[in-house]
Amino acid sequence: MSYYNSAEEIYQYLGGVFRAANDTEVGPKLMGADIDLQVYYTDPDAAMTVRLREPKIEVFDGADNEEADVKLYMTADIGNKFWRGEYNLGVGLAKGQVKAKGPVNKILKLVPLTKPLFPIYRELVAGKDASA
Repeated sequence: MSYYNSAEEIYQYLGGVFRAANDTEVGPKLMGADIDLQVYYTDPDAAMTVRLREPKIEVFDGADNEEADVKLYMTADIGNKFWRGEYNLGVGLAKGQVKAKGPVNKILKLVPLTKPLFPIYRELVAGKDASA
């Protein structure tokens, strides 16, 4: 069974960690990428566009940006594991568990910057974990 029960939970938690990044020292570094990231999740299905651009990171729940610079495709469980610090995105791409379109090197450069956000994500899902 998947960790997430609905697209709304994906937007709340996986989208929420990107929104929370605005209030951290990581936010400006992520915005420095100056890209639109489209993420497609399965199990359950959800899509979001993450604008990593000045003046702030924006997340558009349910959006499908055909013109996004980078597109990532993964299960919601992989997204959950990544933000907990339990999943190596580079290895996932190499194994085909995560698919990408666009300049993947841009995303791989951002991955190390996300590490300080892992505790924020774990805090976001703490209530969900406690009720599971």
